Amino acid sequence: MVKVDIKYTKLFINNEWVDAVSKKTFPTINPQDETVIAQVAEGDKADIDLAVEAASKAFHRYSEWRTMDASQRGRLLLKLADLLDRDFKYLAELETLDCGKPVKQAEGEVLWSANIIRYYAGKADKILGNTIPADGEVVTFTLKEPVGVCGQILPWNYPIPMFVWKIAPALAAGCTVIVKPAEQTPLTALAVAALIKEVGFPPGVVNVIPGYGPTAGAALTNHRRVDKIAFTGSTEVGRIIMNNAAATNLKRITLELGGKSPLVVFNDADVEIAAQIAHRAAFANAGQCCVAGTRTYVQSGIYDKFIAKAAEIAKNRTVGNPYEDVQQGPQIDSDMFNKVMGYIEVGKKSGARCIAGGNRQGNVGFFIEPTVFADVKDDMKIAREEIFGPVQSILKFETFEEVVDRANDSNYGLGAGVITKDFTTAMTFAKHVRAGSVWINTYEHVAPQTPFGGFRESGIGRELGEDGILQYLENKTVTHSAILGEQDCNYERA
Repeated sequence: MVKVDIKYTKLFINNEWVDAVSKKTFPTINPQDETVIAQVAEGDKADIDLAVEAASKAFHRYSEWRTMDASQRGRLLLKLADLLDRDFKYLAELETLDCGKPVKQAEGEVLWSANIIRYYAGKADKILGNTIPADGEVVTFTLKEPVGVCGQILPWNYPIPMFVWKIAPALAAGCTVIVKPAEQTPLTALAVAALIKEVGFPPGVVNVIPGYGPTAGAALTNHRRVDKIAFTGSTEVGRIIMNNAAATNLKRITLELGGKSPLVVFNDADVEIAAQIAHRAAFANAGQCCVAGTRTYVQSGIYDKFIAKAAEIAKNRTVGNPYEDVQQGPQIDSDMFNKVMGYIEVGKKSGARCIAGGNRQGNVGFFIEPTVFADVKDDMKIAREEIFGPVQSILKFETFEEVVDRANDSNYGLGAGVITKDFTTAMTFAKHVRAGSVWINTYEHVAPQTPFGGFRESGIGRELGEDGILQYLENKTVTHSAILGEQDCNYERA
């Protein structure tokens, strides 16, 4: 086991490291061996109140942050990106310790996150309004202004990328933030907070409060001085957040929620290539991915060849110590481990054919064999519900019209994919499938420039790309009379 130095376990409020008001702590667990890594300060309502106060002060119209040139905000973000590059090995090792993902994957995620920060650093001084040829003797233009104090609640599956997805557009826009990392993975959020202080962001601009959803998370979503909530996580919790936002001050919200994404493979696809793409779509990050392509629809002409290849690839997938050269580490914790194993048992009992995996791997840690089910039917639980683990369900189809309807027969709409050599088939599928992202002959290619989010119960709003920064801006219309003393409303004159 790699020795990783745990440097930060306290709350980060107003650029200071502080204990929770209650002095309480909670353990963060190593999913590889189920041991306690460290005790972390447990924030709750009292600490959220302090963080909101700090963020509100930092957002005041005469504060250092609000009067800072937009280009300077961009330079601070560029410095933060450079520090992520500098410390990428340490951050990756810390991430692997806390959430179990293979360290090489974690390294790539840190470097990718630095590029996301750079993308938004370039946006900071390019937030533009419009001049409008409005009716009447007036000059009208729009201003885009920061929303204000933003609460940002992170998931545990991609801790560093999700931290960056949230803070980078918010800071580029000029907002201030309170980040609540997932209780399973608080360590890298605190480590990045230290880099934010090192860069020289003013006090109160970024605050990080580890804690639990029903306490710290609820206090953040219910706080009347918080202007926006951005959340990535389950649809069930997303509903709670939406209700809380409506019940307090009608906060702006961005919700990136669950998925049960279809990946459709047509007869003309190369079976070897298609099976590899489908494998990565289903098993990336041990299946702990909201956009995972876990409903694999395969046309009847290649179905038998495809399921044989899918089983072969899954059986050869390496699972084990994430600090070694493996493809898959453990699931995040005992709750998720038990949930996934429960779905696997349901799949076996429902009549689906388990052609690979289906068992726990080893006796210590939360490791699960990559599992493939064939002959899955649309009404089976494993085909309808988000499993969030290394489980691929393969379903057979006959025609294009049939599979589009079946792909859309879901409460979710986060992602979708299609594998075919026929351009018309691919583009027609992309047009008719109901999903926020559609990949053709690839899967889960997400870049800083591309908006990401879902239809229906997969969420509200978009992150990344131009859309990502717009989520943190208000649009203000300013109208100036071109005639001194002009008082009439144009609709009264009409």
